[in-house]
Amino acid sequence: MLSPTRRRLQSLSIPAIPIFALAMFVAMADMARSEEKTEAAKPPELPAVTFVKAENKDVTPSSEFVGRVEAVQRVDLRARITGFLDKQAFQDGQTVKEGELLYVIEQEPFAASVKQAEANLAAAKAQALNATTALKRAEILVERKTVSQATADDRLAEKRVADASVLQAEAALTQAKITYSYTEIRSPINGRIGRSNIKPGNLVTPESGVLATVVKQDPVYVAFNVTERTVLNFRRRVAEMGSSDNDARKTLQMKLRLSDGEIYGEVGQLDFTDVQVNPTTDTIVIRGTFANPNGLLVDQQFVVVIVETADPEERLVIPRNAIGLDQRGQFVLMVNAENKIEERVIQTGAAFGRDVAVTSGLEPGDRIVVEGGMKVRPGMEVNAVAAEKQGT
Repeated sequence: MLSPTRRRLQSLSIPAIPIFALAMFVAMADMARSEEKTEAAKPPELPAVTFVKAENKDVTPSSEFVGRVEAVQRVDLRARITGFLDKQAFQDGQTVKEGELLYVIEQEPFAASVKQAEANLAAAKAQALNATTALKRAEILVERKTVSQATADDRLAEKRVADASVLQAEAALTQAKITYSYTEIRSPINGRIGRSNIKPGNLVTPESGVLATVVKQDPVYVAFNVTERTVLNFRRRVAEMGSSDNDARKTLQMKLRLSDGEIYGEVGQLDFTDVQVNPTTDTIVIRGTFANPNGLLVDQQFVVVIVETADPEERLVIPRNAIGLDQRGQFVLMVNAENKIEERVIQTGAAFGRDVAVTSGLEPGDRIVVEGGMKVRPGMEVNAVAAEKQGT
């Protein structure tokens, strides 16, 4: 049992604990309010944007078109006689040379025709020789007045008929030899042959269609369609330069982008412009020639044709990814001298890799926003950081 003095002490110490906690809470609240005031007093951070400067560069003006590879020479092989196909002397897809044997059609019937024509020729020559002898004998007898002149005239006519028979037999022999030559089908050009459509053992005729196709692979043509407006602009430019079309073509060079995105290693030259406009598409066919030493380009292959001027030109350029588009047209965001955002409407020209030419709206040295543009608007002050240099 507690004494009266101890109970009095306990009653005095109980309220001391909540009073101390209350004091601590008040002190912490004051500290929090002080920190909030400090944070509120700090200025907000400026949004960061990355910029590049619009600058003049030496660029090569170019235009891109979809084109198709065309063989300079493409020959369809067909049978010119009727007979069974005896031999295929090539592997499908192999490279062949001019004059190389490709097919053999049964030769025996046509060889027999040659021998028969040779025999007919020999018989005709024998008859011609006999007619010549008879004519000479008749002429002697006429001089001796042993036979009439009419008999000599008959011998002369017989000789002329015999000579004509010789010519006829010679022509028949030539025709038989030509027909016999058709039993061998040879490559008319250097190139690569496709697959054989008819295999040995089958009967072939002139109506059998294409046996195989030989394509010359080096060089090749690349043809593409250009709008009439593009051609007119080019010709006006040529007229301003005071040069001819042929001279102007030499200032252009052609490159190809293949389906895998790689640039073809050979540079082509423009060699043909069609003389008429396609009324359906309002385009003109343009053609260039490319070396194809490794056979990388194949007949009828699709490619992207890049037509460039040989001499570089100075243009004001900016990155293409900096350009926006709205109802007014193309625009860019730029950072002015006060580090505030401005919006400029621009006009653009040709593209050069990652860059595009600007024809109006900007000056060299203007700082163009390329990153961070989505979080700013015109009039905002920004923290502008220059972008790292990259190749075009």
